[in-house]
Amino acid sequence: MDIFERILKNAGGPLGQYQKKSHGYFMFPKLEGPIAPRMMFRGKEVLTWSLNNYLGLAAMPEVIKADADAAQEFGMAYPMGARMMSGQTVWHEKLERELAEFVGKEDAFLLNFGYQGMVSIIDTLTTGKDVVVYDSEAHACIIDGLQLFKAKGGKRFVFPHNDMERCRKQLEHATKVAETRGGGVLLVTEGVFGMKGDLGKLDEIVAMKKDFNFRLLVDDAHGFGTMGKTGAGTPEHFHAEEGVDIHFATFAKSMAGIGAFVAARPEIVDFFRYNMRSQIYAKSLPMPMVKGALKRLELIKTRPELREKLWHITNLLQSGLKEDGLEIGVTQSPVTPIYLKGGVNEATNLAVEMRETYGIFCSVVSYPVIPKGEIIFRMIPTATHSEEDVRYTVKCFKECKAKLDAGEYNVEMPDRGEKR
Repeated sequence: MDIFERILKNAGGPLGQYQKKSHGYFMFPKLEGPIAPRMMFRGKEVLTWSLNNYLGLAAMPEVIKADADAAQEFGMAYPMGARMMSGQTVWHEKLERELAEFVGKEDAFLLNFGYQGMVSIIDTLTTGKDVVVYDSEAHACIIDGLQLFKAKGGKRFVFPHNDMERCRKQLEHATKVAETRGGGVLLVTEGVFGMKGDLGKLDEIVAMKKDFNFRLLVDDAHGFGTMGKTGAGTPEHFHAEEGVDIHFATFAKSMAGIGAFVAARPEIVDFFRYNMRSQIYAKSLPMPMVKGALKRLELIKTRPELREKLWHITNLLQSGLKEDGLEIGVTQSPVTPIYLKGGVNEATNLAVEMRETYGIFCSVVSYPVIPKGEIIFRMIPTATHSEEDVRYTVKCFKECKAKLDAGEYNVEMPDRGEKR
């Protein structure tokens, strides 16, 4: 069969089948204007809870100035080439040193992107003889990294989400398999799980090192900047910095930028520098992103009130939702899911009601991303939201849940797609 013919016959895949009714509204929506709690969507102002701008750094004047000054001085092209060949600068090295020090590691390596970074870490770190143990709710970037690992002949074993008894059993199994294959064991989990908002049990996993020989890789995308006494992340929250062998985080969340880093002991970081193909053959991060990241990191370290405000809004939002009968699950972080019951029609009609009637924009997830009959609205509070934003949003969700329970949204999915 012709490749294009297969694609067209498949209607664009599990999500693409909805594109005619969804493009530009439910999928690929355009939020316009300055990054803030209130932005413009299709010509209307909406209160948005869907931006991972946890600390509000995206629109902070000193951050914008740092970005602009670096762009004016260096442009977007410098440095030219991959870092190994011609793209190294003292500023890249400075950012790596400061990131490593902040998360309690000896060295760090800058990566161009978060998603690509985690895929590449797993691919670079493992051979076909190794065994990987991982959490069942690991992010897609981890799963894709494991696909490359599997292609090399590696063995992987999954444990149910945060089930430490099953994790232990999988480590026992992995240890035996690794011994027969002459390989090692890598355990991969997350600091903060981005959908449920609960934390990986890093303290309990690290404690298992007394019984098993494995290395621990933690994806702390949502924890960096939000968790821990200083904001250094979930390992700091659990006092598990030493037990986490490889600390990964992205700039796309609290840092409100582009890029990522991996931190570990110097020999391991050097191994990444000289063997990570996605960086060896990729252009170096442009200077505005690097100097802008330095300013963002400075603010995370010196402005604890930003994190305190984030948590004040988070606690107010989560307690308000629970008091009004909304289910938010087991979140332990700013990530705030609202669990509702219904199909695709209910999910989309409810989202339209929230945006058009109440002026609230937040991400909605339904089948096929999650099981049939379930709806999740994922809310991301930030340090720039107000108490009034919270009170209004809780009130709106309470009203909409009552309509959902009464069956008012059980009508055909509306056509909101843009004409293309």
